[in-house]
Amino acid sequence: MDPVVSFVLPTRNRPQELAHTIAMLGAMEPTVPAEVIVVDNHSQEPASLPARLPNGWRACTLRRPRNEGAAARNDGVRIASAKWIVMLDDDSHPLDMRFIEAIEDAEPDVAAIGAEILLPDGKHEQGGLPEVIVGCGAAIRRDAFVTAGGYDPAFHFYVEEYDLCARFLLGGKRVIHDPRFRVLHTKTPTNRDMGVVLGRLMRNNGWVLRRYAPDRLFEAALRETVERYESIARKEGVLDGYRKGLEEFLATIEQQRRVPMDDQLWTHFTGEFAARATFIKERGLLAGHRVAVVEHGKAGLLVEALVREFGGKIVSESEAETIVIGTLSPGPMLDAQLARLGETRPVLAPWSFAARPVRLRRAG
Repeated sequence: MDPVVSFVLPTRNRPQELAHTIAMLGAMEPTVPAEVIVVDNHSQEPASLPARLPNGWRACTLRRPRNEGAAARNDGVRIASAKWIVMLDDDSHPLDMRFIEAIEDAEPDVAAIGAEILLPDGKHEQGGLPEVIVGCGAAIRRDAFVTAGGYDPAFHFYVEEYDLCARFLLGGKRVIHDPRFRVLHTKTPTNRDMGVVLGRLMRNNGWVLRRYAPDRLFEAALRETVERYESIARKEGVLDGYRKGLEEFLATIEQQRRVPMDDQLWTHFTGEFAARATFIKERGLLAGHRVAVVEHGKAGLLVEALVREFGGKIVSESEAETIVIGTLSPGPMLDAQLARLGETRPVLAPWSFAARPVRLRRAG
């Protein structure tokens, strides 16, 4: 019987992490046929899998001649048999099989489903937006992935999901999140250099803006990105890595092919559409009220701007009548909600993790 899902995960020089992930996959209840494809990014000791996992799922290893980064996932998809690809890292795995329900319920125009990605300490993974997945826990429709061209090898690692999701949206597809899809990311520190990470985040986010931001918004969006990652790099003590990434971006800016989104599509990509829909529904908690925007993170300035637009007066948390979570990144937003469960004042998340963004209405 053909697999319902193909798990695709790249690995490089992390045999212990990979062994644990494969053990977790092999222990899952085989409610549907599946296959596991490990793409070995030229590890010093080649990864090896049995032909079958203990639960009967078939497995294989695809060894690459060099480290291809996240684009190694493209090679896994190429040999995958299922219509849905579950993207994992070599240190992440689903917590149960309920993600199958999410896949079965997905409407035909849904290209990708983002998971709730938990860390071992109970908090959530950072990254992503209402219509942007996080790569270590996502289900992607195979034909949509192939049509979009897969992951761009130039990104290597970090922000490649934003680039892919931008192409999904430009192709008329949707990206959603579903709480029935839950993934644990052990996020081991092996091979993680914060200087490299911040450099890649700066360069790759710059590329995404250069490719897809509307003309009139590009400069402001780039300025906000530069300031955001410089601040993070300063906090982490890795300014040299950040500066290298900025230099790489500036040196390659003209090489990025411009496919600017229209204003409406850009609001979906940035998360503004989802946040605006929430604020319209909950405008009674904002208009004429003192509002504290807390836990600033991804798109925090956008959240503040929307609070003001909907009539809220931004004040300190001690003065506030309403609390608004200041990030559109799903994991940090969920953490902020959990941290304020005992709050007596209204706590407003800028979007619902279970919400499914509506289809775009296109002219003509």
